[in-house]
Amino acid sequence: MNAERFIAEHMRGIGESGIRRVFNLAADLEDPINLSIGEPDFGVPPNVRAAMIRAIEDGHTRYTVTRGIAPLRERIARQLQEEFDWRPDLFVTCGVSGGLLLALMACINPGDEVLIGDPYFVSYKHLVRLVGGVPRAVSLYDDFQLHPERFAEAVTGRTKIVIMASPSNPTGIVFTQEDVQAIAKLCEDKDLLLISDEIYNLLTYDGPAPSPVRYAKERTLLLRGYSKSYAMTGLRMGYAAGPGPIIAEMAKLQQYTFVCAPHPAQWAAIEAMDTDVSPHVVAYREKRNLVCDELEGVFDFVRPSGGFYIFPKAPSGFTSATTFVEQAIRNNVLIIPGNVFSERDTHFRISYAATNDKIRKGCELLRSLARSA
Repeated sequence: MNAERFIAEHMRGIGESGIRRVFNLAADLEDPINLSIGEPDFGVPPNVRAAMIRAIEDGHTRYTVTRGIAPLRERIARQLQEEFDWRPDLFVTCGVSGGLLLALMACINPGDEVLIGDPYFVSYKHLVRLVGGVPRAVSLYDDFQLHPERFAEAVTGRTKIVIMASPSNPTGIVFTQEDVQAIAKLCEDKDLLLISDEIYNLLTYDGPAPSPVRYAKERTLLLRGYSKSYAMTGLRMGYAAGPGPIIAEMAKLQQYTFVCAPHPAQWAAIEAMDTDVSPHVVAYREKRNLVCDELEGVFDFVRPSGGFYIFPKAPSGFTSATTFVEQAIRNNVLIIPGNVFSERDTHFRISYAATNDKIRKGCELLRSLARSA
């Protein structure tokens, strides 16, 4: 049998995730300095683990209703009411990635365009293409801020959605209030849906990340999750909130795809929402300061304000960021080439979700490579 003939055409343009490639490579190296994976280096808080264990012991392991258990939905609703004075429709998703896929499946017709700031999270353009849409990258270089005027210039008669993420992966940049408000107004003026990926919203170090919910409640689809702030990456928990008709279609699609979010993890998420993560914020602020101090004077970078990433420019002595990353990996330092996140191959991503010792050692090796070029 020629199995290749069964592969759908829309899969041809989707390669293996560059992040997962490096992740797999790490398994073959002996004690690598891993500054590549966007996963917290702390564990799930003990009280959150205990809540999930209790849920399992109490038999909460069966299917839930598609939209999620009522206590979690009520807790999310209370949070959004307190934060935004907002009572949107909402449901529990299998992570923010699951919510994003459902949103695009529910909203995109073949040929519809989606504007995405470049650099972008790796999934965005591939998921848009997977559902028949056309991703259009809008450059955020060189300061990685939003530049609303560039989005305005990119709007066409086929534009339907703008996706924004603040804090950003891979840059760690938190967008300004003025730019977020301007993007919200653009979406109002042009009748666009604004999808706001806020998976890192609790991990900010120089003030909160402004949300477009404050400026365009009726046309913002908010996606938030528990993976980064509470180290619940493998538990696949998130939620979507926004316009009722869109949420209804997304929830309908969840019935036929994910079915429901993991039941025990939903009880853990309730506990997580009442858990203080400020000690982790303090620790990551210190790691942010450390990595910036280590790279200062050797690499060109924009100081991040959230998440746990920094996106330096590759040294001029290398033909591309990829060649620099390959050299770093040969020296046992795992980082991610920028072309995984961008139409350019000029930068690379460091994750500082690592021990301070590994951050220092990794940066020392990167400095050495840069100076030897």
